[in-house]
Amino acid sequence: MHQDADFTDYYEILRVDWRCDAKALETAYRSLAKIYHPDHHETADVVKFNQVIEAYRKLRDPELRAEYDLLYKAHRPWADGVQTAGAGLDIDTQAALDDADAQSRILRELYKRRRQNAQDAGVAPFFLQEMLGCSDEHFDFHQWYLKSKGLIETNERETLAIVRRQNIWRRSRRRLAERGPRPGVDIKRRACGAASVGVRWSSV
Repeated sequence: MHQDADFTDYYEILRVDWRCDAKALETAYRSLAKIYHPDHHETADVVKFNQVIEAYRKLRDPELRAEYDLLYKAHRPWADGVQTAGAGLDIDTQAALDDADAQSRILRELYKRRRQNAQDAGVAPFFLQEMLGCSDEHFDFHQWYLKSKGLIETNERETLAIVRRQNIWRRSRRRLAERGPRPGVDIKRRACGAASVGVRWSSV
């Protein structure tokens, strides 16, 4: 957690964007408080539980939050980075950069989850959405894009997980088989089952 001598990053504690609305704050608070609650033996963490309570207590009050935001931006000068970095960029270009950043954050979170718990690598969609602090429409777009690229999937528990390399390989093989051999290209199978592509060059 980023913490200066006299400053605590409450937004980082709650894992939300500093521009998120009150609903996103409450959702994040309830989710994290449940995870770190002393009665939840598998994930109990008294220190983090108290930090979550303190962060929400500070940010749920609009006046206190407005005061804190001034302090936050003083200690996090990049907080307005989207607007600052975007000066001089057209709207479409900036939107694409924002989307790429959001999708990168989703992948990092899912990758971290898989490394921590390979047997239960899924993350609830609402948690990722609250982390980004984005609308339902934008989050649906991010899901669609990452799924269309074969990078994430919805598992049997209805949570999102990063796709394992074996699955990517199988999908690539399936697409290749569905497409069939192309003119001028031979598909040869090795003993191990992998496909190699040999290109026939015609003489001039």
